Amino acid sequence: MGKSIGKSWKPGEVGPNRIEELPPSAKLVLKVLEYNEELTQRELIEETLLPSRTVRYALARLEKARLIEVRFATSDARIRIYSIIA
Repeated sequence: MGKSIGKSWKPGEVGPNRIEELPPSAKLVLKVLEYNEELTQRELIEETLLPSRTVRYALARLEKARLIEVRFATSDARIRIYSIIA
């Protein structure tokens, strides 16, 4: 099982206080990342069954709330890998 959001955050940090304010699509993406640790955008689309535009929006919201981190794949710099911030 992946990182648990509730246990890794401390009171007063930016992230968990804003989870309630996120749209349902962003919460779903966050939950899928919690179970899978790290995924590409394509994998998130397949796992959540959400349209690509919705997943892009959810990822942008999660990144702005500092709940996820993004890194580039070593094999292909065009591919971004998303994971929950530890």
